[in-house]
Amino acid sequence: MAAAQTATAPATTTATEPWKQIPIPPLHAFKPQQPKRIELANGLVIFLQEDHELPFINGSILIRGGSRDEPADKAGLVSLYGDAWRTSGTSTIDGDKLDDRLESKAASIETSGGSASTSLSWSSLKGDFDGVFASAVDLLLHPDFKADKLALAQRQMDTSIVRRNDDAQGIAIREAVKLAYGPTSPFARRPEFATVAAVTLDDLKAWHDRTVIPNGMIVAVSGDFDSAAMESKLRQAFEPLARGQAIPEQKFTFTDPQPGVHFADKSDVNQSNVLIVGLGTERRNPDYYALSVMNQILSGGFGSRLVQSVRTRLGLAYMVSGQFGAEYDHPGLFFVIAGTKSESTVPAAKAMFDELERLKTEPPTAAELAKAKDQVVNSFIFRFDAPQKILNQQVTLAFYGYPPDFIEKYKDEIEKVTAVDVSRVARKYVDTSKLGTVVVGNKAEIVPPLDTLGKVTNLDITIPGKPAE
Repeated sequence: MAAAQTATAPATTTATEPWKQIPIPPLHAFKPQQPKRIELANGLVIFLQEDHELPFINGSILIRGGSRDEPADKAGLVSLYGDAWRTSGTSTIDGDKLDDRLESKAASIETSGGSASTSLSWSSLKGDFDGVFASAVDLLLHPDFKADKLALAQRQMDTSIVRRNDDAQGIAIREAVKLAYGPTSPFARRPEFATVAAVTLDDLKAWHDRTVIPNGMIVAVSGDFDSAAMESKLRQAFEPLARGQAIPEQKFTFTDPQPGVHFADKSDVNQSNVLIVGLGTERRNPDYYALSVMNQILSGGFGSRLVQSVRTRLGLAYMVSGQFGAEYDHPGLFFVIAGTKSESTVPAAKAMFDELERLKTEPPTAAELAKAKDQVVNSFIFRFDAPQKILNQQVTLAFYGYPPDFIEKYKDEIEKVTAVDVSRVARKYVDTSKLGTVVVGNKAEIVPPLDTLGKVTNLDITIPGKPAE
């Protein structure tokens, strides 16, 4: 009887799991519809992506120059510029009246400042495009920066500075960025009361005049339009602009962070944020694809090694994740982060380091590798499932000087990654002696003490006082 039951067990399992019999064909080749690219004689680049599904048109202007190019003693300038530019309005209509005009059309025009660029974007129904676009161009070419709008933006930034130590994880991330890039690096700089107060209207005007030049801008439009007619409108608006002196491309220097434990005492919490950090890579790196798969194996979701070990098996963290970051023109950050109760701080940190070492000594299994590659490819494709997303990616590639087929190669390159590749890049790029550890927690509750992990450096997270009026 037992033998009969044993003999029929596989058939029963197959019958109750019919989905395992469904054939899974290979994925199609990834060939997204490329936008039309136009370069004007003055250096301005235009991308057009038709999408007739809905009667909307969206546009953006990406402008070279961001917070990493601002003076250190005026950190926050670009963010203030992005806020005050839109709220101030133009020489023909102030920002509040422009708000009313756009609201009546369910349209929008926004400006913002980033690390490497600033931007102006707009959105409207197809029938309102001409008027909204005219207002966007007016704002681009004839801004009227106002003192009260700058003052409002400065007060808002001051408020964020006052509250920046409220969140323990936010402190850990901020200090880890400083540790990895260096405290004076433009990528780690943060606005302070004094640097925010130092920004003037003349600074905003000078920044605008310096950056808003055709050979430093990329214009992108997507939506329900005819490309020939749209190209004509854009040429009419932008061809008269004269070339200017582009912001020179900077060469940044990066060194590995100082190892050891860097600790910020936060006595009002009963848990710790532990963040192990180092330098990542650039997307131009030929090892980018193998590193992406390695990252998925290490920290990509609930099935990753970090989660399965530190959280599930050992129960040392309620949250653990990581990333081997890759930026377009400078190294990203390589980090693993965990949230844990105070008394688990040291064991959790040790377990995280153990997983980093295991990554170099224990190659991924066939199942691990296959699952990781599937997850990377499956998540990747959803970044390009709409014409607007493809357009945005092409703008980014053009901005940083990447070939337009860079994203098309991604899927094939990921599929080529082997277990040998993963082990090779783990040994090459994961060096725990070049990683620093940031801990934010309640010192009185952390037992055993942090010095069991190495030399402890106390972090000063005091917010420099607001200067006198």
